Amino acid sequence: MKRTDVTVIDKARPFDGYFKIDRYTVRHRLFEGGWSEPFTREVFERGHATVVLLYDADLDSLVFVEQFRIGAHAALSSTSWWEPDFSPWLVECVAGIIDEGETPEQVARREAVEEAGCEIRELMPIQRVMASPGGCSETVFAFCGQVDASKAGGIHGLDHEHEDIRVVVVPAAEAFEWLESGRLVHSITIIAVHWFRQRHRHLRAAWRGKAR
Repeated sequence: MKRTDVTVIDKARPFDGYFKIDRYTVRHRLFEGGWSEPFTREVFERGHATVVLLYDADLDSLVFVEQFRIGAHAALSSTSWWEPDFSPWLVECVAGIIDEGETPEQVARREAVEEAGCEIRELMPIQRVMASPGGCSETVFAFCGQVDASKAGGIHGLDHEHEDIRVVVVPAAEAFEWLESGRLVHSITIIAVHWFRQRHRHLRAAWRGKAR
């Protein structure tokens, strides 16, 4: 199946706020032949994003950020399946929305400075990920960035975006424990750490002594 196997009959925007909701009426080709009946779906439009896992090979440490997430708060409030003490302050990779005219790589470098105070020396692509394609258009471009984390720390973020971001620097081995224990719940962060764990020895050997 290709993009041309979808026909958009109608598109409207019933909600246009901090995020946007578009309502599509579509039909598409069927695997057994012919076309589906027209049907309607809402799509959450929040733009596209870059995520970057920051790694200091000399310290053998990863740089994360921790911040409050309203979606996590809503999720924890709407189900009893989470532990009562699980926090809506999530440990994540550095990330940011791709503004018009920017590339995913430019966003990685910008956000590393804004959120973690780290300058990326080398950038390696990890994966493109559709965050939740059943109802959201967002594509996330994930990278791994080589940094000097010896002075990383503190509180960062932009006041006009209501950001309150704490930098968390942890040994790679501890991050792997977080992965196994379920402390990491942010989906793209989990993907990035899994990717990194498979390449840990190679990246440490390749990047050691080059970030300072």
